[in-house]
Amino acid sequence: MIIMKTDATREQIGRVMKEIKQYRLKADVSKGAYRTVIGLVGDETKVDFAHFATLPGVKEAMMVETPYKLINREYNKLSETGEPRFVVKVGNIEIGGDEPIYMAGPCAVESKEQLFRIAEGVKKAGAHILRGGIFKPRTSVHSFQGLGAGGQEEAREALSWLRDAGNRFEMPVVTEVRGETQVDLVAEYVDILQIGARNMYDQDLLTKVANTGKPVLYKRHFGAGIEEFLSFAEYIAAEGNKNIILCERGILPVGKGKSYTRYTLDLSAVPAIQKETYLPVMVDPSHAAGRRDLIFSMSCAAIAAGACGLMIEVHYNPAEALVDGQQMITPDELKDTIDACNRVHSVIGTKRNKD
Repeated sequence: MIIMKTDATREQIGRVMKEIKQYRLKADVSKGAYRTVIGLVGDETKVDFAHFATLPGVKEAMMVETPYKLINREYNKLSETGEPRFVVKVGNIEIGGDEPIYMAGPCAVESKEQLFRIAEGVKKAGAHILRGGIFKPRTSVHSFQGLGAGGQEEAREALSWLRDAGNRFEMPVVTEVRGETQVDLVAEYVDILQIGARNMYDQDLLTKVANTGKPVLYKRHFGAGIEEFLSFAEYIAAEGNKNIILCERGILPVGKGKSYTRYTLDLSAVPAIQKETYLPVMVDPSHAAGRRDLIFSMSCAAIAAGACGLMIEVHYNPAEALVDGQQMITPDELKDTIDACNRVHSVIGTKRNKD
């Protein structure tokens, strides 16, 4: 990254930008209150940093050693206000702010009646954002793929239900985008676009979603290391969209662990990621545990570990759900979970902020 002097002129910044383009790189320009920092995006192996350091108005040209430069905590410290956290704003909701944020709703939208009934329940329980799957990635082609699998008309109708439910109960809405062809359609209706764990590595999908300009909920693949996870999140930031919400949702269990939980919830990843990046980190205990009887405990543990919020699957009658009924809780159980998590945050969160 290239750190400009505090009194650098517009012309001097412009010259640096011109030099960057000569290397066929893109530039991420962050103008803070006291300085401008320019991050280089692309193959930097042929860049002459010593040359950049001699340009008028340049204070320092330095290499960021991590492969995730733009979301790196040190880069943000130099380029923005120096705040340790970045808040993603969705309407009047602040993800990564002082209070935990809860996303809740059905794993899959099955009907308008089902969605509105669940939306009313999660709103009363204290959820801030409504989730609902329209396009469902499934292991088996014979499983229910979501209403979006029926074609564009059916997908648009289901998305309109999600939007209407969000409007009626005054909640932003989030749903997963499974492929590039769905991005434009989904972006018309939702406030947050979700990249699921199975698509964490899809660079073209990440780029397309980033270019909508909407916040992105980005889930960690169940076989990905933390550096890999953050490196691929960089593809979103490289398109100029830093409204990224990282989500830990469990990694592959060791040995016979899958007999007891669907995945292993890597709660240590939450504080570890927070030391590396300024982006907010949420946790999805539903997909990690795969069991409704574990959601309460794992949710409290996630908030204690420092998660800025939770994404929880909810159904008024989980036994009737077409998808993942075994890991969904009821609205009443959601309320108990949220109340407990808020109590945990009031103790642990306050202490963490003081430290």
